[in-house]
Amino acid sequence: MRLLLQQRPDGHEAPRFVQLMLQPDLFGGWELVRETGQQGARSTLRREQFPDQAAALSAIEKARDAQLKKGFQLMFASGFDGPR
Repeated sequence: MRLLLQQRPDGHEAPRFVQLMLQPDLFGGWELVRETGQQGARSTLRREQFPDQAAALSAIEKARDAQLKKGFQLMFASGFDGPR
């Protein structure tokens, strides 16, 4: 599952982005990967572990909602059944 959110550029700088990805790990848990940065520049990658898919889904939805409140727009989504 993957979400890409982006802020509108203000004219002087490249747009900022946040990419949220959910993936299963090798031990039966789930991992939320957050990549943030400015397009064309360095980015930061953070990983967070969850014991099950339900907890991971809740975390990605909470992270998405927080970014939407900051003015980011959803640009791309894959692997989701529908809006939640």
